[in-house]
Amino acid sequence: MAVSAQAASAQSYEGKTIEYVIPFSESGGSAKWANFFAPLLGQALPGAPTVVVRYRPGAGSTEGANWFQGNQDQGDGTLIFGDSGSTKFPYLLGDPRVRYEYAEWQPVLASATGGVVYLPGDLGAKFDGDMDDLKEEFYLYGSQGATTLDLVPLLAFKMLGLKVDPVFGVEGRGDGRLMFERGEANIDYQTSSAYIANVQPLVDQGLAVPIFSWGALDDNGVIVRDPTFPDMPTFKEVCEATEGCETSGIAWDAWKAFFVAGFANQKTIFLPKSSPQEVVDVYVAALEAVVSRDGFIAEADAVLGAYPQLVGAAAVEATNQATKIAPEAKQYVLDWLKADYGISIE
Repeated sequence: MAVSAQAASAQSYEGKTIEYVIPFSESGGSAKWANFFAPLLGQALPGAPTVVVRYRPGAGSTEGANWFQGNQDQGDGTLIFGDSGSTKFPYLLGDPRVRYEYAEWQPVLASATGGVVYLPGDLGAKFDGDMDDLKEEFYLYGSQGATTLDLVPLLAFKMLGLKVDPVFGVEGRGDGRLMFERGEANIDYQTSSAYIANVQPLVDQGLAVPIFSWGALDDNGVIVRDPTFPDMPTFKEVCEATEGCETSGIAWDAWKAFFVAGFANQKTIFLPKSSPQEVVDVYVAALEAVVSRDGFIAEADAVLGAYPQLVGAAAVEATNQATKIAPEAKQYVLDWLKADYGISIE
């Protein structure tokens, strides 16, 4: 979206405070993401306002999202909201706790992340680009729950024909990794930053072998290799190479919808829908200045990973992809959750 300098300077926030609300606690990835962008955004907005991150956790992020939905009339630019895949998944699944509507929010920036699936050294030695020689193994996987971000790996494992028994109730992916290290699990995935920090040393010792990343989306919505792991195949590549795994059809459409919502567009900054175009333009111009400034890529890579930061029209398109799912694909996931895990969403 092209924004003129005149439009960008028409609105000033000098002396004002911008509330940057996220529906999570002060710990975790969303807080890290929001606190990374908050000072940069404050410097780039006209008048250099103070951007303060506010935390509204509860009900798996739906409580804070419902609160933002109730404040859609605050369109003067002093309120912004940051979601996560944990906010998008209940929306896609039709969770009855959801009272928010993404179509009524105005995206201005979308951030991606990635993830890597890995096996112990002995099993990883059998991986040759497909999972055909690994289908007879029995796997244990430490999971936070089938309707959390773990939906993406659990559905991927099913599509690959793997016999995976999830151990539900781990409090975070770090606990899943510890199960792997103790030999209590023999398949795991970690988000990119956690993989680099905590799993790469295991790989270096021969204790873990990466088999694929989830991949990333290009500007046309096509899954390509993760820029943080360009030499690693994507799940799509491994699926195409594995007998019985299809990259078209209802299962694939369902997996991609949740991959986009959980990883390719995991976190988004929104303005209320009532925000006039001049406010949207000011934010887009400020965020374009942030992501194009000298040193931003290195700073972002160190904190967020080597992923695109989509601004303006690109953020709108990414959000459209991340918050829509074909009815038949949604029903496929609901039926799968019920059949495999006894989970009913109603």
